[in-house]
Amino acid sequence: MSAPTPKIPATVITGFLGAGKTTLIRGLVQNPGGRKLALIINEFGDVGVDGAVLKGCGDAACPEDRVIELANGCLCCTVADDFVPALEMLLNRADPPDHIIIETSGLALPKPLVRAFTWPAVRSRVTVDGVVAVVAADAVAEGRFAPDAEALARQKAAMEAGDATVEHETPVQEVFEDQVLCADLILVSKTDLVDEAGLAAVADTVKALRPTAPPLVRVAHGDVDPNVLLGLSAAAEADLDARVSHHDNEEDHDHDDFTSFVAELPSQADPEALVRRLGDVTQRFGILRLKGFIDVPGKPMRLLVQGVGPRIQTSYDRLWGPDEARRSRLVVIGETGLDRAAIEAALAA
Repeated sequence: MSAPTPKIPATVITGFLGAGKTTLIRGLVQNPGGRKLALIINEFGDVGVDGAVLKGCGDAACPEDRVIELANGCLCCTVADDFVPALEMLLNRADPPDHIIIETSGLALPKPLVRAFTWPAVRSRVTVDGVVAVVAADAVAEGRFAPDAEALARQKAAMEAGDATVEHETPVQEVFEDQVLCADLILVSKTDLVDEAGLAAVADTVKALRPTAPPLVRVAHGDVDPNVLLGLSAAAEADLDARVSHHDNEEDHDHDDFTSFVAELPSQADPEALVRRLGDVTQRFGILRLKGFIDVPGKPMRLLVQGVGPRIQTSYDRLWGPDEARRSRLVVIGETGLDRAAIEAALAA
């Protein structure tokens, strides 16, 4: 009798909007430690910015035909329709990957995704090697997720006691908490943007939320040894009860607290002026995340825009394709209630 075929390991990389997940995965693609990778990329928005960035890596360890984009939603809400079929597509390849990397949207809850690995269609063929939560040091140190550590500890105690009526300070905090509570490894990203006091505040926030959290690994610019991320052997799908979630008592959930839209802009001749305007717009309207591509006349490469709160970064990531429309488009993400018309007018000014 032949031995059973080993399960293919999968790593779920979660983290709030702008935490640095795509940067981390891009580094992993360029340094996979000898593994053949495949990627499933999920985004909250109609323009696949993260997938486009990763496909632009051009690395033999993860060619474009092993990058699957699932846009306009969160995998935790579309497991049956989107995620499981995408996973089966990779598993059924003639040359299956050695390891599957799943990047969730910044608003996704990881636990429902991990639960999908118990489905009959995939449970004998793939296992969750680990859930990696990417936590942005600057965002946590500035108190965007847990401004009151004592209140956070009280909420955590109430959750563990089964109190389903706990009120949370913000929808942002709730998503952040679910991501950290499900993690087998926590990476503290953007450590170059804070001092030691800020990093200590990050550790305190995570400890208040999860006293038994795994050690925090500091990362700058997504640079991390692949052997730190891969090979955790957590089999997370077999350990669901230990992964507390705010939604454990719900049959389903939605993301009505958040919204996104795509803003079309004209070509931008002055990228520096654009950055100043984007920073002003995000502050005025409380935008959580901006990302997209901009056409700069006279430049053969497209300008990649990444904005988290008022911090806007740009870089030229690749040449425009010969048959590619040079369009300027930004995905705008925020809490429900954003004034879309006013934002679009301000962006296009």
